[in-house]
Amino acid sequence: MTPKRVDVRVSGLGGQGAVLVGEILGRAAVYDEKYVVQTQSYGAEARGSAARSEVIISDKEIGFPKVRKCDILVAMSQDALNKHLDDLKENGILLVDKNKVRDVPKVKAKVFSIPATEIAETASKSRIYVNTIMLGALTKITGVVSEEAAKEAIVDTVPKETIETNLESFGRGFEFVGSGD
Repeated sequence: MTPKRVDVRVSGLGGQGAVLVGEILGRAAVYDEKYVVQTQSYGAEARGSAARSEVIISDKEIGFPKVRKCDILVAMSQDALNKHLDDLKENGILLVDKNKVRDVPKVKAKVFSIPATEIAETASKSRIYVNTIMLGALTKITGVVSEEAAKEAIVDTVPKETIETNLESFGRGFEFVGSGD
């Protein structure tokens, strides 16, 4: 049996929570007893500059801890999509926040357009939960981590006072995908 390795890149603008999604996803993969490497990068200004998190999840030890081409790309802004789309493998999975990404070029990938900003503003009255909405959709679409592990990782990662809202937001993203996208 060939070991399975999945390379994930979560990208957006500083303040959208791309780095936090990577941290939660990496932790969830550990809870699912996988090997994981998680890295992140962001601009000098915290909000509004480019931010990304990369997570490699594997059934065996990871020899090279850098994502060259990703199997899964999450783009939470148009700039993030424009910058990272060429790094998505052919027949990969692309998730975009349809409220922030208006132009998705034709790609040889399975594309999912999630109205994450709209869901966040309507349900929690705050855009800061866009990231866990996207994580919920990512979890449902890809199965790269289990729903249980993702929820446990949210509880163990986010500030205590935001746990309930983050879990609700994760659930909204997870359920949105089940509603037919």
